[in-house]
Amino acid sequence: MTEPKKKFRQMVPAFVALGPSGVAIRDRLKHLTPENDRALRLVGEHLGSLASRDLAARCRDGNDHGSDKWAARKQGLTAESSSRWAGSITKATHDQWALSRRCQLAHIQNLEAGVRTLMHRLSLPVGEKGTKRAPGGYRSQHEWFQKSRRLAMLEDRLEQERADREAGVVHVVRGGKKLAHNRHNLEAAQLTEAKWRQRWAAERRFLQADGESGKRFGNETIRVTSAGEVSIKLPAPLADLANAKRGRYVLAARVEFKHRGTEWRDRIEANRAVAYRIHYDVARDRWYLTASWQRPAVKTMPLEAARAGGMVAVDTNSDHFAAYHLDVHGNPVGEPHRFSFDLTGAAPHRDAQVRHAITRLLHWAGRCGVTAIGIEDLDFEQEKTREKYGRKRRFRQLISGLPTGKLKARLVSMAAEVGIAIVAVDPAYTSMWGDEHWRKPLTSKNRKMTRHDAASVAIGRRALGHPIRRRTAPPHDDRSDRRGHRTVQADRGVGGREGTRRPVTERAHDARARTGRHEGTRGTSASKTVRDARSTGTWVQDSLLRTE
Repeated sequence: MTEPKKKFRQMVPAFVALGPSGVAIRDRLKHLTPENDRALRLVGEHLGSLASRDLAARCRDGNDHGSDKWAARKQGLTAESSSRWAGSITKATHDQWALSRRCQLAHIQNLEAGVRTLMHRLSLPVGEKGTKRAPGGYRSQHEWFQKSRRLAMLEDRLEQERADREAGVVHVVRGGKKLAHNRHNLEAAQLTEAKWRQRWAAERRFLQADGESGKRFGNETIRVTSAGEVSIKLPAPLADLANAKRGRYVLAARVEFKHRGTEWRDRIEANRAVAYRIHYDVARDRWYLTASWQRPAVKTMPLEAARAGGMVAVDTNSDHFAAYHLDVHGNPVGEPHRFSFDLTGAAPHRDAQVRHAITRLLHWAGRCGVTAIGIEDLDFEQEKTREKYGRKRRFRQLISGLPTGKLKARLVSMAAEVGIAIVAVDPAYTSMWGDEHWRKPLTSKNRKMTRHDAASVAIGRRALGHPIRRRTAPPHDDRSDRRGHRTVQADRGVGGREGTRRPVTERAHDARARTGRHEGTRGTSASKTVRDARSTGTWVQDSLLRTE
């Protein structure tokens, strides 16, 4: 009786990731006077109170919101600010409400996945083992009872979230829910009440304005000239603070964008839209100006062009990138590389670690001479539920620790700056097949291959369009090709594919051209058949000398 063949899921073809669709640059507002600091705080707090009130009104409207109510809200804000500030506030409110709705839907889907997993595991007998595709039953009756209580809790949460979504209710806090909760846990957050209030006020200020094409320097509300002069359109109640014409306030600071400064200057001189945001960093006690604009997302290069010069393949892990250089034929070149990062600590530290690791990866890829990086198209949204893996806490932490979302955005944007394309591949079976087919052959006395290094080779071969396994098994009966050629071999157009293999000494990386007999090699043996025996005169003379 033959064993049934394993069924593998359908693989998604490799594709070149689209380039970045937006650009953001930042510069510090230096040499601000105390009057400038006071004016920025007053304007930000006034507009922040209007933004909070507008967000509350938008949340009350729920699903009954329409263009008429949007226009009414904007009209009510115009009297206390200006028409442009009112437009920026209402648009930011709409974006924040829409983001909350998307997060609410993702939370509902996560709860549904947890409920389905719990119901499946509770329906199985206690102690039944699971498979790779589905988890098994719980280990003990006590665990089964605790999970049944958790199922009731998740079902109650799911019912409440579904009711909120149908009613259009969202739960959002200007300034951040985490910071709001820290007010009741100052000691755990290592904050004093004064520092918390300072941070809370900074997060709730509103000093951002979307650009408008066709207007002077691309933005009338927060205007930045090509010389670096920053001016703000003051709201109506604060018009007495103006130090320039038409109710504008000019800051003493001058901005000079070091990164993408030429691109930004060309854009504002053409009066194309540029959005600005002024924000205060409490930890550094500094004011910053961020400029951003959109551009069409396009492919950096076609897939065939990306594969033409080989590939650097990357296996993403929770604390490092495992990378390997592969040539155009899918053969590993050189030694594996590892780019480590530390994702513990505060969010700015984690973000800096990821950026530093990506920078080192891109520099190494440039030295390898490749034009593309192959990486898995990871998405663990369906795998993060704690109900699926149960006791495997370390594995759950490992999956949750992978910076998949931030890695995609960072890698695509940073690679586009150096002209390197990102080829995304299906992540199915790369670790398993890479470990099976590549870990042992590449391991030597001087090279220690890990499972992650072997997985990077599998990722690179899939990105190059090659099968992961090195060679197929030979025919069953003999070495002839009457059963068909191997599936992994040189194509018919490759020169020398039918020729004999060179000796081992010539294939060695340090072998020299063979000019004669080398030490350690044996000459061709003379044939032992009469038909092939040589009858030259020299041979006869030598034979006679030996007989004498």
